[in-house]
Formats: sequence, C-alpha cells, structure tokens
Amino acid sequence: MKKADVFEFYRRLAEENPSPETELQYVNPYTLLVAVALSAQATDIGVNKATKLLFQEVQTPEAMVALGEEGLKRHIKTIGLFNTKAKNVISLSKMLIAEHGGEVPRDRAALEALPGVGRKTANVVLNVAFGEETIAVDTHIFRVGNRTGLAPGKDVVAVETKLEKVTPAPFRRHAHHWLILHGRYVCKARKPECWRCIERDLCAYKPKTPAPAAE
Repeated sequence: MKKADVFEFYRRLAEENPSPETELQYVNPYTLLVAVALSAQATDIGVNKATKLLFQEVQTPEAMVALGEEGLKRHIKTIGLFNTKAKNVISLSKMLIAEHGGEVPRDRAALEALPGVGRKTANVVLNVAFGEETIAVDTHIFRVGNRTGLAPGKDVVAVETKLEKVTPAPFRRHAHHWLILHGRYVCKARKPECWRCIERDLCAYKPKTPAPAAE
C-alpha cells in the first residue's frame, strides 16, 4: 500500500471513530493486565462476563493473592484454559508484589517477565494503561494487515514491525484499536463485509464480498 494510501486508510478510521477504546472492562492497570492475560484464546465478551464480579472484589495483586487460585477459578471457569490462566494470574500477582511494589510496571521487559504475559499482552497494557504507541497484533490485526495490504507479514512479529514502520505519527496512539475493531466488525475472518467497508477502494483484497441479497 502506498504511503499516501496508508495515511488515508488511518484518516478514515480516525474520522469514523476518533477515540477508540478497548472492549475489555477494567478498573485500573492491574485489572487491565489480568483481563488481557485472561483474553488469550477467549472473546472480550466472555472475559467481561467472567470478570464483572471478580473486579468488584479484586482490584489489586494483594487482593488477588488473598482470593487464591481456587477462588479465582470459580470466577473464570467459563473461560478457556482457566486452570492455567488462574495459576499464572496468581503467580504474576505475587511477582508484582515482590518485585514492583504491587504496581504494574511501565516497561516491556518487566511485563514480559511476568508469568503468562507475552508480547501481545505487554503491548496492550503499555498502550491502554500508559498511552504508549504500541501495536498488539492479534488475529484480527494480523488478518487486516495481510488482507488489505497495509502491513503484510508471515507472522505477528513481522506484521507488528511493518505496522510500526508504516503507521503515520498522528495515528500511532490509536492504531491498535482501530485495526482490531475493523477486523472484528467489518473485515471479518470468514466473510468480510466489503460492501460497507470505508477502506474498500484502498484495500488489496480482490474478491470483494458483495452485499447480501435483500429478503
């Protein structure tokens, strides 16, 4: 995609949604970290349902450790891989207390050192909690980057690197959310809704999906 087209691509997303936000519900940086860690291989809707009561009771690492692994499991048992995730959340909470005074660090290496926290989770926390210009490439962003020609790459790191290179400065803060929301609601995996896409004339995807026939 040409440089001017990339700028226009983001400009349209920004015009349509000037202040995009994560759809995960959270109270503070700690609960955001927990929510993102729980969201791996799960939907935001599913995570929000599981954490609604949890985050009323638990908003700090200390409270999470006090709740304990079994107590946490009772809240998140509807989420995939909940046993492993519960173990990781308790472990990362203990590590935050021991090494960071109970605070979520604003540092990628420190975040990725936490149990169950990978590059994507760290990027989301840095972006949402601290305003860093990071782009966390999930399945939606990976698909949009490749399908549209915005940032083609063979793996998530390649797509992230390309996005960081081509995304114009005015759009870097919110690029992560614009691309996720576009992939989630318009540029869908199985059947992209090209007929209502604001980017269709810029997009490299050739077999544009026609509008469904009127009933």
